[in-house]
Amino acid sequence: MRAPIGNFTDAWPVTDKLDLLAPPVAAALRGPVPADGVVYVDSDPDDADTVRFGEVHGIPPEQSANCVVVAARRGQETTLAACVVLAHTRADVNRTVRRELGARKASFAPVETAVGESGMEYGGITPIGLPQGWPLLVDAAVADTPYAVVGSGRRRGKLLVPGALLAGLPGARVLDGLGLQAARTGD
Repeated sequence: MRAPIGNFTDAWPVTDKLDLLAPPVAAALRGPVPADGVVYVDSDPDDADTVRFGEVHGIPPEQSANCVVVAARRGQETTLAACVVLAHTRADVNRTVRRELGARKASFAPVETAVGESGMEYGGITPIGLPQGWPLLVDAAVADTPYAVVGSGRRRGKLLVPGALLAGLPGARVLDGLGLQAARTGD
């Protein structure tokens, strides 16, 4: 099959490659998450980082979505949540995320926490298959994207997913302004 975006030698319906996904991602696609339209593409783990992946496979940042895990705290209670924003933006953790989760403080979760709690590899965390009960905040620009590249739960391989499917994932809340333009460097 031909990938709907990017330059890939091969692409498959995700249901043909469930064994290559992290277990929670495969389980979600076997169960509550509709797999229609989701495409799996193989990739070298060394190319998993967003910028490198885009360069190798012809994916502009506007078609690549990053999923970051945040820890929101209020008193002694910590809530883990995921934020999905386009690659040319950064999640507004200090205002939008904190306000949406009713937290006094929010920050990126430590890598060990994000990996351990999600059951996914660092550099491959995806919004599909997150633990039940985690809030999932999706930037409206991601929801409006015909297809976005997201992780597969592993560093090897990526998923090409319709933005509307990401917006409809269990626990998802679509927010305007979640993704802020990333600061430019070197100017």
